[in-house]
Parts: sequence; structure tokens; C-alpha cells
Amino acid sequence: MTLISVLYALSGYAHAAIALDRTRIVFNGDASSMSVNIQNHNKQLPYLAQAWAEDAQGKKITSPLTILPPLQRVEPGAKSQVKLQLTNEAARGLPQDRESLFFFNLREIPPKSNKPNTLQIALQTKIKIFYRPKAIVIKDYGDPFQKGITIERKGNKLVVNNPTPYNVTIAYASNSEKGKALGGFEPIMIAPKSSADYKGDEKALGSTPVLTYINDFGGRPKLVFGCSGSQCKVTSNING
Repeated sequence: MTLISVLYALSGYAHAAIALDRTRIVFNGDASSMSVNIQNHNKQLPYLAQAWAEDAQGKKITSPLTILPPLQRVEPGAKSQVKLQLTNEAARGLPQDRESLFFFNLREIPPKSNKPNTLQIALQTKIKIFYRPKAIVIKDYGDPFQKGITIERKGNKLVVNNPTPYNVTIAYASNSEKGKALGGFEPIMIAPKSSADYKGDEKALGSTPVLTYINDFGGRPKLVFGCSGSQCKVTSNING
């Protein structure tokens, strides 16, 4: 196959045909199942959509979380759904005082090409599933739980503390409310009731750190901190 043929094929599949309607899944424990929407954005060709779940270590699972159907055909331009199901028995085996992390995978399988010298690529989407037990299901988002995050200096490093029962994903860091995202910062996800090292230039954060987090809806609000000594606490939350 010539290089031109390869590049042409790659350009044809640069964007996923089968797409999800969200960037993360929150599975509330007061329900035994939920559905996510998918769509085939290719207007000419049908695609197969293969879906499965993984545990926090990336191992494929069928329990306690099941994905149905595992394989389906989606017609050109059509929409469909994938169901996530969690049995009550399995749910009782998960922690009830904090979220559990899983992953949802969606792989598109293109129809076989009848053209010679064509390279076909099956694109795959992988997003987080947060199983949120009934006891901590959020009814009112007016007071974001992420405001409980603190920053602490321990020796020669900064530590981000998450005392909440929820996973918190920090996407960006800056040194002021209107400051640009700091280069060199590595996004982190802090598990419930745990801590994670800040990965970036600590000095660049200054005395008024701002951390941008990803909320349940894919939005990116900002946490503005005020520091005193080795401790920094949230002073305000700015919607984003």
C-alpha cells in the first residue's frame, strides 16, 4: 500500500462515526439501570457499535456492571441507546459511603470496504463511570461538593486533599481567577476521601491558586483558593 493510500484512509476516519452524548457517566444508586444515547454521524454507512465495561484497573467485566446490548447495528444518521445495568446484589457489595469508579467503552466497527488498498480504523471512546450510592446521590447542585477540596504544603511538595465521598477531576491550574492555564500541569483525578500530589510548577501557582475541575455535566468551573501558611482553602466557586 502506498503512503498516499494510507493517509487518504486515515483522513476518512479522523472523526468517530459512533458518538456518545456525554463525556462521563454518573450512575445513581437509587436506580438499578440507566441508558446513554449514541448516534451514527455517518449519513451513508451503517456501523456496528460494540460496548463493554471495565473496572478501575481497566479489566473487562460483566459484573457488577453489565452493558446491553454488547453489540448493535446503527443505521446511517440514526440514534440508539446502550443500557447500563447494576444488580441490587452487586450494588450491596460496593462501598456505600463513597463513589466507585468504572469505565465505559464504545468501539465503532465500520462496514467492510469494497475498495482495494484501504486501511480501516475502528475508533474507540472510553469514559469514566462514577457509581454513586443512594446515600450520597446529589439532589441539589447549588453548593458544589468540589468546594471541600484543599491544598496543603507538605515538605517540598503540594498535596491536593479530597475529603468528599466523590471523585474529583482537576483539569487545569492557574495563579489567578483570570489567569491562563499553567503549562506543565498534569490533570489529576483524586479518589474519594484521599489525596494526590500536585503535578506541576508549584511556585507558579502563587498565593491565590485556581483549580479548574470537571463537574457531572462536563462543565469546567473554577475553584479559587486563599492560602494561609501551608493551607489553602476554597474562597469561591466560579461557574464554567
